[in-house]
Amino acid sequence: MQQSAESSGGRVVGRLHTSDQTARVTTFELFFDLVYVFAFTQVTGLMAETHSAFGILQALIVLGLLWWTWVSYCWLANQAPADQPVMRVGMSLAMIAVFVIGLTVPEAYDDLEGGLGGPLVLAVAYTVVRLIHGVLYLVAAGDDRALRRQVLITEAVAMAPAATALLVGALIGGPAQTWIWLGAFLYDFVLTYVSSRGGGAWRIYSPAHWSERHGLVVILALGESIVAIGVGVAQEAIDRAIIVGAALAVTLAILSWSAYFTRIAIAGEHELERRTDAARVLLGMNAYTYLHFAIVAGVILGALGVEDAMAHIADAEPYGWFGAAALGSGLALYVAATAAFARLVGQPWPWVRVVAAAAIAAAIPLLASIRPMWALAATVALFAAALAAEAMLGRRRPG
Repeated sequence: MQQSAESSGGRVVGRLHTSDQTARVTTFELFFDLVYVFAFTQVTGLMAETHSAFGILQALIVLGLLWWTWVSYCWLANQAPADQPVMRVGMSLAMIAVFVIGLTVPEAYDDLEGGLGGPLVLAVAYTVVRLIHGVLYLVAAGDDRALRRQVLITEAVAMAPAATALLVGALIGGPAQTWIWLGAFLYDFVLTYVSSRGGGAWRIYSPAHWSERHGLVVILALGESIVAIGVGVAQEAIDRAIIVGAALAVTLAILSWSAYFTRIAIAGEHELERRTDAARVLLGMNAYTYLHFAIVAGVILGALGVEDAMAHIADAEPYGWFGAAALGSGLALYVAATAAFARLVGQPWPWVRVVAAAAIAAAIPLLASIRPMWALAATVALFAAALAAEAMLGRRRPG
């Protein structure tokens, strides 16, 4: 069983004890997230540029690496206030490294002529971000020996081998790089979980901070879906088709926001508050650290589909498989992941969402065969109908 904050010596680098259950997200954490806005946009751009299933896989690997850096600092900021001097300096250095990762995303797999090797720069920058995180976590752990040991074990067992593999893959290059990087990401993803079995010695002190922090990254991803609307038509003269398409795409983003924030986000925070010690850590890992990656990936994939639809919004030709698969699979993944999240935080299975996710995925061939405008309209209609049905059933449910 995880020690309580009082017995584990929870005081950290500054004025606030980590046992503060009411800690909220600091403005510096919001500032820290700005580099991820740029990085997410770069990931969507990489998907669009390659315009292939293999290119999407490559971009999702990079997204996974970005997610692993972001979520690592989320754990850290729940342990120690991000506005403390030591934390602020360390996280500022990490921000620079994350921005370098974002800059190198377009040449993550195909190095451009001249300059430094893009894949190697990305791998080195990623390693720097993780090393800074490890050092800060050891400082933030204070005299909590169990937590310090947990940090060192995870760094040695999961992070170090994965980072080494990323560097090796960057040096090898070619098609092998993609599979080495995929293996490195999955290794870190799995071994971090294995080394933290039962919750390990990790701590989640403030449920409010934890829930709010993950809600903010969902907002960042949804922001990318809004950006994608403009990217698709940025160089086109405004006309009725663009206005209607933009209205549909923004409506889709609003529905995505509603599906998370008006339905299940507060349930997650309440369930975190109800649980304590290791049970809270396990919920934080399962429902947030791991499952929220699927939520964010679904939004980014959907944003790619929106961008492709907007780029051809006035076309009379069929939408095509690439855009339809991105839009349909992204939205289906998002809906399914939010359904799983609702279940993990103690809600009954939202079967309407499960059915809706399956229906949206099954509709991909139809979306591919109709005009982009109608494909957007169809996805909006399906999603809106699912949320409306869910709301009606919720009102009828006793209690």
